Amino acid sequence: MRIMGIDYGTKRIGVAISAPLTGLAHPLETVPLSPDGGHFKRLRDIAAEYEVSRIVVGLPYNIDGSLGPSAEKAQEMGRQIGEALNLPVEFWDERLTTAEAHSLMTDFNVNSKKRRQVVDKIAASLILQAYLDAHPYEEKL
Repeated sequence: MRIMGIDYGTKRIGVAISAPLTGLAHPLETVPLSPDGGHFKRLRDIAAEYEVSRIVVGLPYNIDGSLGPSAEKAQEMGRQIGEALNLPVEFWDERLTTAEAHSLMTDFNVNSKKRRQVVDKIAASLILQAYLDAHPYEEKL
């Protein structure tokens, strides 16, 4: 059983995948959003290739814990992804994961051009790892 992690943004979707038996999340790729819905096809292909059984979508709560417009957009995209892939979707608090991803890349001296290419999939892996850490038994089935 593998779980796909999603970091939804206005231009790109970061994708991470869980590794069977280890409980570790791995950044996979960044999928550009496309007006024709091509991102759904790519996500379906990834789900089929990795035999995904569930999707975890990051939900960007405000610092005070409330849901703002970004969270509502993430919920809608999560529902659309779940329908397109015919898989259950869970939402997970993603507060500050993009900032954490940027911080990690700064620590490892990743240049700004490369950082833009990978920040979304790194954020997706942080979201998924937090979920896996909170549900350790489920991922290892």
